[in-house]
Amino acid sequence: MNSRPKVFFSFHEADVALRDRIVDLLGDEIIDNSVHQDDIIDDQMKTEAVEQSIRDEHVAESDVTVVLIGPCTWKRKHVDWEIHSSLRDTTNNPRNGVVGIVLKNHRDHGNLTVGSRLIPPRLADNSQGNDPFARIYSWPRQGVRRKILRWIAEAYARREGHSPTNNRTRFAENQRGRCSTGWQPERRYPDRLQTAR
Repeated sequence: MNSRPKVFFSFHEADVALRDRIVDLLGDEIIDNSVHQDDIIDDQMKTEAVEQSIRDEHVAESDVTVVLIGPCTWKRKHVDWEIHSSLRDTTNNPRNGVVGIVLKNHRDHGNLTVGSRLIPPRLADNSQGNDPFARIYSWPRQGVRRKILRWIAEAYARREGHSPTNNRTRFAENQRGRCSTGWQPERRYPDRLQTAR
């Protein structure tokens, strides 16, 4: 990774102000490769074309994907596509490191564990075990800039030595249901996932 990591932020549109806050906070320490409002108008494009556009124009140019986890982030098809694209490793588009940050507006912020069905399913798949491909943190109470930069660097380092899980069917549309209920697992799944410190 070069001295300024290229970071792709994946988030629910309700959390765009928090994404902007992180980008401002990290300043010239990173290069922001996120999708911004009006970058992609998907009501006229097929799912595959939108995902390819996200991957080729945003994710492929980044080193690490930071998933900002708010109350309803698990429901968003674009978040699922962005994580899917980040985990793929191809000749033209190498795999990104992935890290999740539980935001202050999430009910599990600050807890030692997070409800696995309250985070994007593809992120949950890759956040299990003692040495997972992706790690999940809570928004820090202090030292925010220093900690997030460290998490980004660690995610970048983990991308080479770990094999992610990326075989879940991609969302065809945004998921339904109450944000507080979360997604329903396709198989036996742990109720809680450990947050990193």
